[in-house]
Amino acid sequence: MLGKMFKSLFGSSGDGNKGASKATTVDYDGYLIVAQPQLSNGQWQVSGRIEKQVGETTKVHTFIRADTLPDEEAAANEMIRKAKLMIDQVGDSIFD
Repeated sequence: MLGKMFKSLFGSSGDGNKGASKATTVDYDGYLIVAQPQLSNGQWQVSGRIEKQVGETTKVHTFIRADTLPDEEAAANEMIRKAKLMIDQVGDSIFD
Protein backbone atom coordinates (compact mmCIF):
# COMPACT_ATOMS: atom_id res chain seq x y z
CA MET A 1 0.00 0.00 0.00
CA LEU A 2 2.78 2.45 0.84
CA GLY A 3 4.60 1.54 -2.35
CA LYS A 4 1.49 2.35 -4.39
CA MET A 5 1.16 5.69 -2.62
CA PHE A 6 4.80 6.58 -3.31
CA LYS A 7 4.42 5.57 -6.95
CA SER A 8 1.45 7.90 -7.33
CA LEU A 9 3.37 10.72 -5.69
CA PHE A 10 6.72 10.27 -7.39
CA GLY A 11 5.95 8.51 -10.68
CA SER A 12 5.01 5.01 -11.70
CA SER A 13 8.49 3.72 -12.53
CA GLY A 14 12.14 4.55 -12.37
CA ASP A 15 12.49 5.04 -16.12
CA GLY A 16 12.33 8.83 -16.01
CA ASN A 17 8.65 9.11 -17.04
CA LYS A 18 7.50 10.68 -13.81
CA GLY A 19 3.73 10.57 -13.64
CA ALA A 20 3.33 8.35 -16.71
CA SER A 21 1.46 5.08 -16.57
CA LYS A 22 2.06 1.73 -18.17
CA ALA A 23 0.71 1.59 -21.70
CA THR A 24 -2.55 -0.19 -22.52
CA THR A 25 -2.77 -1.28 -26.16
CA VAL A 26 -5.76 -2.22 -28.29
CA ASP A 27 -5.86 -3.40 -31.91
CA TYR A 28 -8.72 -1.69 -33.73
CA ASP A 29 -9.55 -1.92 -37.44
CA GLY A 30 -5.89 -2.13 -38.51
CA TYR A 31 -4.71 0.51 -36.04
CA LEU A 32 -2.85 0.12 -32.76
CA ILE A 33 -4.23 2.33 -29.99
CA VAL A 34 -1.81 2.96 -27.14
CA ALA A 35 -3.40 4.55 -24.08
CA GLN A 36 -0.88 6.26 -21.78
CA PRO A 37 -2.66 8.42 -19.22
CA GLN A 38 -0.43 11.00 -17.55
CA LEU A 39 -0.66 12.00 -13.91
CA SER A 40 -1.37 15.72 -13.69
CA ASN A 41 -2.22 17.53 -10.45
CA GLY A 42 -3.53 14.37 -8.82
CA GLN A 43 -5.74 13.45 -11.79
CA TRP A 44 -5.11 11.21 -14.82
CA GLN A 45 -5.01 13.10 -18.11
CA VAL A 46 -6.36 11.33 -21.20
CA SER A 47 -3.44 10.80 -23.57
CA GLY A 48 -1.84 8.29 -25.87
CA ARG A 49 -1.22 7.58 -29.53
CA ILE A 50 -2.65 5.86 -32.58
CA GLU A 51 -0.28 3.88 -34.80
CA LYS A 52 -0.66 2.18 -38.17
CA GLN A 53 1.86 0.16 -40.10
CA VAL A 54 1.98 1.26 -43.76
CA GLY A 55 4.51 -0.85 -45.64
CA GLU A 56 7.73 -0.55 -43.67
CA THR A 57 6.70 2.75 -42.08
CA THR A 58 4.86 3.16 -38.80
CA LYS A 59 2.61 6.22 -38.87
CA VAL A 60 1.93 7.75 -35.45
CA HIS A 61 -0.58 10.30 -34.20
CA THR A 62 -0.01 11.41 -30.59
CA PHE A 63 -2.54 13.35 -28.59
CA ILE A 64 -3.14 14.72 -25.13
CA ARG A 65 -6.63 15.83 -24.19
CA ALA A 66 -7.63 18.31 -21.54
CA ASP A 67 -9.91 15.66 -20.00
CA THR A 68 -8.82 14.41 -16.59
CA LEU A 69 -10.24 11.61 -14.50
CA PRO A 70 -9.46 10.51 -10.94
CA ASP A 71 -8.77 6.90 -12.00
CA GLU A 72 -5.92 5.77 -14.30
CA GLU A 73 -7.93 2.91 -15.81
CA ALA A 74 -10.87 5.22 -16.55
CA ALA A 75 -8.53 7.67 -18.30
CA ALA A 76 -7.07 4.82 -20.40
CA ASN A 77 -10.56 3.61 -21.32
CA GLU A 78 -11.62 7.13 -22.28
CA MET A 79 -8.53 7.52 -24.49
CA ILE A 80 -9.35 4.25 -26.24
CA ARG A 81 -12.96 5.35 -26.76
CA LYS A 82 -11.88 8.70 -28.21
CA ALA A 83 -9.24 7.09 -30.41
CA LYS A 84 -11.79 4.64 -31.88
CA LEU A 85 -14.15 7.53 -32.58
CA MET A 86 -11.36 9.48 -34.27
CA ILE A 87 -10.39 6.47 -36.41
CA ASP A 88 -14.03 5.94 -37.43
CA GLN A 89 -14.48 9.61 -38.30
CA VAL A 90 -11.25 10.50 -40.13
CA GLY A 91 -9.39 7.24 -40.83
CA ASP A 92 -5.89 7.56 -42.26
CA SER A 93 -6.15 11.34 -42.61
CA ILE A 94 -5.35 11.44 -38.90
CA PHE A 95 -1.70 11.13 -39.93
CA ASP A 96 -1.73 14.13 -42.33
